[in-house]
Amino acid sequence: MTTLYDVQQLLKKFGIYVYVGKRLWDIEVMALELDHLHDAHVVSDREFTSAKLVLTREHRIEEKNLKSKNETGGL
Repeated sequence: MTTLYDVQQLLKKFGIYVYVGKRLWDIEVMALELDHLHDAHVVSDREFTSAKLVLTREHRIEEKNLKSKNETGGL
């Protein structure tokens, strides 16, 4: 699992579709849903870890993009 799309496909297998409206929020909700699936023992530790790493990376990228957008005044 290497992309956010891969994580979306994993969640889709369980009927979980996430669209909140902001990418950062979507990533956060996906992380919560993934935690619930892991707690229920329906995803393997390997899948969970891999997906969490992807979500963490994507979250960091989004925060960086928002920070740079705020510093430049949205340009």
